[in-house]
Amino acid sequence: MRLLAFGLLFSFCATTLMAQEKLQILDTNGKTTADPVGYFLGFQFGANLAQNGIAAGDVKQEEVIKGMLDALAGKDPAVSDEVIQGAMKAFEQKLQARAAEKAKAKMAEGQKYLDDNKKKEGIQVTSTGLQYKIIKSGDGASPKATSEVSVHYEGKLTNGKVFDSSIQRGQPASFPLNRVIPGWTEALQRMKVGDKWQLFIPSNLAYGEEGRAPVIGPNEVLVFEVELLEVKQ
Repeated sequence: MRLLAFGLLFSFCATTLMAQEKLQILDTNGKTTADPVGYFLGFQFGANLAQNGIAAGDVKQEEVIKGMLDALAGKDPAVSDEVIQGAMKAFEQKLQARAAEKAKAKMAEGQKYLDDNKKKEGIQVTSTGLQYKIIKSGDGASPKATSEVSVHYEGKLTNGKVFDSSIQRGQPASFPLNRVIPGWTEALQRMKVGDKWQLFIPSNLAYGEEGRAPVIGPNEVLVFEVELLEVKQ
């Protein structure tokens, strides 16, 4: 999937380059690059590393460039397989330890958010820990766990960042309730057509320790505004 996405992006970039003879890419300081293709490829490579938890300070940049140039030149690796395997094993252990620590911190952060949130006016809490607030009440039917529903929704992280929104797309979403995260399955069965609720979903009722890279990290509490439009069956 990543290779396909990369290919599509590369194709788009190549098409753009052919259409514009003097294409320049501005960086955050307003400077330009003389080689948009090289910058694009480097940016994609860096983005893939970052998505796997690798930070700029984890590797020596000059060695990364040297390795890339050697590969492009068709040279053999300058380091033995044995050395590479040992170094990569230690590096992976370092990344795993960092990820575990980050996930632990995010769990504590999410719990504090939920503890503070449940004290606010209008917040109701279920036995599973799901929190919700009724924004608007309807009088239609309530779905079952196997029902297909149509909803408008917007999903955010606790910092307010929107990661998904049918509202922004201007198109309601339809799906069976038994094929979504547990927090949605539980909440929607409590709602009636016409209801609009705000949901505060603990990580264990969302994407848990795995998260949903690259947007939703491990142990993330998710905040949704959901309007139930229709119960289809």
